[in-house]
Amino acid sequence: MKVSKLLLGVNVDHCATLRQARYRGVDRESGLAVEPDPVFFAQLAEQAGADGITMHLREDRRHVQEADVRRARAVLATRLNLEIACTVEMTQFALDLMPEAVCLVPEDRQEVTTEGGLDVVGQRERIQTVTRAVKAAGIEVSLFIDPDTVSIETAAAIGVPVVELHTGAFANAFHGRDCNKELERLLRGAEKAHSLGLIVNMGHGINYQNIRLIRSIPHLHELNIGHTILSRAMFTGVTEAVREMKALMNP
Repeated sequence: MKVSKLLLGVNVDHCATLRQARYRGVDRESGLAVEPDPVFFAQLAEQAGADGITMHLREDRRHVQEADVRRARAVLATRLNLEIACTVEMTQFALDLMPEAVCLVPEDRQEVTTEGGLDVVGQRERIQTVTRAVKAAGIEVSLFIDPDTVSIETAAAIGVPVVELHTGAFANAFHGRDCNKELERLLRGAEKAHSLGLIVNMGHGINYQNIRLIRSIPHLHELNIGHTILSRAMFTGVTEAVREMKALMNP
């Protein structure tokens, strides 16, 4: 089966997490060497071949800060995919910023990183309100959802053009007995989304090992990958880390 070229969106949130571990509350313009800079990381990733940059501005601002997003919007050469919660504050921020894309994601104050898809059924009205506002501004909007039929059908009914299927359960099961079951779940989800006319992206927990199975899933358009690229970059540098992932995605 012919596999189309996959696009790579590099998520820089974990670079910001590393910075905040040492420089939380310190302004970048203070004169201190506030590092690592997630925007510089993003620029290096772009130069190495990333097709876009993903940043999640959380309501609690635990990693990426507003100033990071605004600087990124001003200097990125590709496209900025802004992940936000479905709130009035974050919707207004997105409308002021006007990134190329907005992905609506869930937030839980106790989680370290996003650990599941949006409850599109239970929060349909709120999600639909944000979706309409973002689409009306000419911004591409997607929903970060679990790869189940009900979530995918609801996303299509809401009217988004793109879904990002959550690959976390697959990533967690990769070395266990449920790996094939979770892979099949993603495959069925991709087939279902494609059949409804949706563009299919995936993200969360994709790394240099499991990418070989992920890329076998049909109808994929873009993968959003962050933690593993940052981890590899600590040993090889950003350029090599991004190039290696791109090569594995599109051998």
